[in-house]
Amino acid sequence: MTTRVRIQPLALRRILTVAFLFLVTLVMSAPWATSQEEVGVPAFNAGPPPKGTKLPPILGKDQLWGADAQSPYQTHAYDLAAEIPTVLHQQPCYCYCDRMGHNSLHSCFESTHGARCAICLKEVYYSYRQHKKGRTAAQIRQGIIKGEWKQIDLEAVAAIH
Repeated sequence: MTTRVRIQPLALRRILTVAFLFLVTLVMSAPWATSQEEVGVPAFNAGPPPKGTKLPPILGKDQLWGADAQSPYQTHAYDLAAEIPTVLHQQPCYCYCDRMGHNSLHSCFESTHGARCAICLKEVYYSYRQHKKGRTAAQIRQGIIKGEWKQIDLEAVAAIH
């Protein structure tokens, strides 16, 4: 003798709703599940801006306050960024802010975004150090792509002048 289990219409609707929500969640989260290596190199400019082109200004450190200026390395990064704007213009930013319209690491320091993002901060300190060692923007970019910026200790680098 076999017993048949009969699913009530309300229970069936609940099961289908849960299955549908699971499927939607899976589909919506798939683009974010890829690793950074799979995504590729973020946006950057292959060379300096054309002659006569003026880059947007780097935000002045006096324009940072509150959470954007809690640590000395935040404000100091803006001073360094202002010294090497053309170099930063040619660097990718691995926080992938190009998804929100940035076209290079320079874009991060045109606003308070750079002060709020450890990746941007580490990359600007890395770029500045490498520039002072005589590296070209292309060489600095290769180091950034390799992930060499990840070794930057923000607390320690604030003393760079």
